[in-house]
Amino acid sequence: MTDPRRTLTPAETVDDLAGTAFVHTGGQLDGAYRTADFASAVEILAEVAEVADAMNHHPEVRLGWGRIAFELSSHDVGGVTSRDLELARRIDALAVGRGARPGN
Repeated sequence: MTDPRRTLTPAETVDDLAGTAFVHTGGQLDGAYRTADFASAVEILAEVAEVADAMNHHPEVRLGWGRIAFELSSHDVGGVTSRDLELARRIDALAVGRGARPGN
């Protein structure tokens, strides 16, 4: 397992993020989804909140009608870590499972 405090480069995360809505840009992972409506986006956020609390690792979130976006980084080490990859995979599974589509 990767040290959860070691920062990762985009080259190190590309395979783990393949097939998800997330991309590694700069020092963070960005992922955005389109939803059917505002309520659908809020439902995804509620599920992500439970996962994030359980992991004690919380994303930045942008929420709007028919869209939700996440920014993930490990602020304590100043970049992307294995914790962010795990949260990104979980967010993607939840969002896709609720019918969200990748995109802004």
